[in-house]
Amino acid sequence: MLRAFSTAATGMQAQQMIVDVIANNLANISTVGFKRSQVDFQDLMYMKLKEPGREISSGVVAPSGFEVGSGVSPASTLKVYTPGELQNSGRSLDVAIQGDGFFQVTGPSGETRFTRDGSLRLDSSGSLVTSGGYTLDPPISIAPDTVGISIAEDGTVSAKKGDGTSSSVGQITLARFSNPSGLSSEGGNMLAESAASGSPTTVTPGQNGGGSLQQNFLEKSNVQMVTELVNLITAQRAYETNSRAIKAGDEMLTTANRLVS
Repeated sequence: MLRAFSTAATGMQAQQMIVDVIANNLANISTVGFKRSQVDFQDLMYMKLKEPGREISSGVVAPSGFEVGSGVSPASTLKVYTPGELQNSGRSLDVAIQGDGFFQVTGPSGETRFTRDGSLRLDSSGSLVTSGGYTLDPPISIAPDTVGISIAEDGTVSAKKGDGTSSSVGQITLARFSNPSGLSSEGGNMLAESAASGSPTTVTPGQNGGGSLQQNFLEKSNVQMVTELVNLITAQRAYETNSRAIKAGDEMLTTANRLVS
C-alpha cells in the first residue's frame, strides 16, 4: 500500500507542474509574441512481478505480465508555435511576422537573441531597437530628418524625407530554426539558441520558408483563455483525485492495523 502513496504523490506533483505552466500562460496572455507552453510527461519505472511471455507450463506461454508502475515524471515543457492573432496598432514601427521566423537582435553585451515581439522603437542614435533596447541585427539607422518610415513585406525599410523623396535604409531579416521549440527562454520576450534548437538560418521575409512582415500590426499571444481554464480545471480535479488515492490507502492501512491489533 505504501507504493500507492508515493505513486499518487508523483501525480499530485505533476498536476502542480501543469498549474504552474498554465499560470504563466495566463499571466502572459497580453504579452506581444508570447507562445504558450505545455508540459510533457513520462511514466516512471515499473516493478515487474511476472515477465510477459513467461512459460506457465509445457508449451503454454503467458500472454501478459504482471507490472506495477511507480507514477509519473515531467519530461519537458514545450512551446507551441501556433500563430497569434494580428492586431492593428496603428504604429509605423510595429511589425508582425505572419508565418515562420524570429527577429534577430543584439543585446547590450553583444549576445545574440531572438524574438517574435515586433514592437520596435528608435533609440537616441536613431537605431531600430526592441522595446527592451535590443538592437536589430543587421542594424538599421534612421536619419533625424525622416518624416515617415515604411516597412515592406520583404523587410525592406524605407525612410521618407520632408521633401517627399524616399530611400531604402536597411533590410530586416528573419532567423529560422529546425526546432524552434528547443530555443531557451531568457525572459523579456527573448529566446536564445541552444543545442536542441540548432543553428539559425537567416532568410529574407517571405522567402525560403520565412514569414512575411506586416507593418502597423503586432502579433498577440497565442494563449486561448478558454483552453487554459479547461486545462486548469482538469489539473485541479486530477490533483484532488490523486489526493483521494492517498487517503484511501491510509484508510486501508488503518483497517489492516485494527485487524492485526
